[in-house]
Amino acid sequence: MVRKKSKKVVPKKSKQKVRTSTRLKAAAKQTSKRVSSIRSPKGPHRLDQFFNPQSVAIIGVSRSPHKVGHVIFRNFIENKFQGKIIPINPEINELLGYRVYPTILDAPGSIDLAVLAVPAPITPKILEQCGKKGVKNVILIAGGFKEVGNEDLEKNVQRTLIKYKMRAIGVNCLGIYDTTSLVDTIFLPKYKLGRPEKGNISFMTQSGAVGTAVMDWFAMKGYKMAKFISYGNATDVDEADILEYLGQDPETKVICVYIEGVREGRKFFNIAKEVATQKPVIILKGGITDVGNAATMSHTGSLAGSIEIYKAAFKQAGIIEADDIEQLFDYARLLSKDMLPEGNRIQIITDGGGFGVLAVDWAVKTGLQLAQLSPKSVATLKKVLPHYAVIGNPIDLVGDASAERYREAINATLDDENIDVVVVIALLQVPTLTAEIADVVASAADQKKKPLIVISAGGDFSETIKKSMEEFGVPTFSYPERALEAVSALVKFSKIQKQPTKLKRISKAVKR
Repeated sequence: MVRKKSKKVVPKKSKQKVRTSTRLKAAAKQTSKRVSSIRSPKGPHRLDQFFNPQSVAIIGVSRSPHKVGHVIFRNFIENKFQGKIIPINPEINELLGYRVYPTILDAPGSIDLAVLAVPAPITPKILEQCGKKGVKNVILIAGGFKEVGNEDLEKNVQRTLIKYKMRAIGVNCLGIYDTTSLVDTIFLPKYKLGRPEKGNISFMTQSGAVGTAVMDWFAMKGYKMAKFISYGNATDVDEADILEYLGQDPETKVICVYIEGVREGRKFFNIAKEVATQKPVIILKGGITDVGNAATMSHTGSLAGSIEIYKAAFKQAGIIEADDIEQLFDYARLLSKDMLPEGNRIQIITDGGGFGVLAVDWAVKTGLQLAQLSPKSVATLKKVLPHYAVIGNPIDLVGDASAERYREAINATLDDENIDVVVVIALLQVPTLTAEIADVVASAADQKKKPLIVISAGGDFSETIKKSMEEFGVPTFSYPERALEAVSALVKFSKIQKQPTKLKRISKAVKR
């Protein structure tokens, strides 16, 4: 695809901006080389019918409970999907109480979504049938295309999609899981892979393996999810299309992304910088080393590109970058709450001096500022705390701390205008601190005066209390470094929301 070179927009008096703009243009040029001339036509994505179909055909159902088609079909039944379920297999007449049709052309009525659980070599043939039936949205599960060098077969799929104006998620993917509509095309059985409950965090992934780990971890930890999308090779619908859709999705408050490369750099960047000013977009980038970069071609057939270019583009777009999966979770959990801080001044409350010191270190490392208690707060705390408590930052409630002592300290800091975020360290092993601390923290968080998080490390008792706090909507962490990194991400997004016009000005410098 040939693009006209754009004129460079050189902001006056800023050589740094010139260099950044040039790097972003280089990123767009590099990633746009992969755009196929046989791409699906532009226009409305119609992605909503992937997630809210009235009728779904599962092509390739099987009697064997271990086969992909059987698991997907059972998902829809067990989820009590409210739409019409249409199983397709020419060798089966009935399955799990449903009539099975030989082909999609034999199925009655219109079909909003077809899930193809068939081998790669026959995918174009089945797609042709879907096109003749008038299906406009398909999910292509099978692998065995360009990721293994079979580019001609994938181009054949693309041509069929264009011929019938169909949109496709896949190939080489798990598909989608929607906690509202209960569409679930994940072919891994529920006893092996948990399904998270309904929430407001959506996750899109190029890698099915990373995706399954995320889903299972969400389910195990009790974290909640809105939508899950595994899009594989991005044969048609790509990461930019999905990001744009999630940006408009009312069920999604935070967007998490795992990518190895993007198909169209300019398109992705322009969409990302618009979405990121409205909702947090957190990205974990795979292929950040030379060896990992090369490995992406044998995974989803994607072009990873220079990590430095990606990092520059992420920063300019207002995207928050995570270093690992656990950090992705940490950021998402905190950003999914309803409150953003006014600034970066944090107050630490602890019952263990060592953990307080570690929290201070990580606050400094992550660019946060230690708040200074107002004279009013100091006076209040001197009245209610024992003389041996340390009133500063951290506030050290010492080893005989009680839930009531925490209540007084938390309430004072929530009312202090010098403080933007309250970080509570509760080491629950001390004999005077009971399970009542969960109610104290939950009541304080319910006031919604400012962000409040909890750090608590320990065994079964600590984990039980932390889980109780999470159920009340309080984000909890085991270690100071994880907690303070997440707070730093929260502060970053708060700044992004306050400066959306700045991001838009930056993006104009890389327009065509």
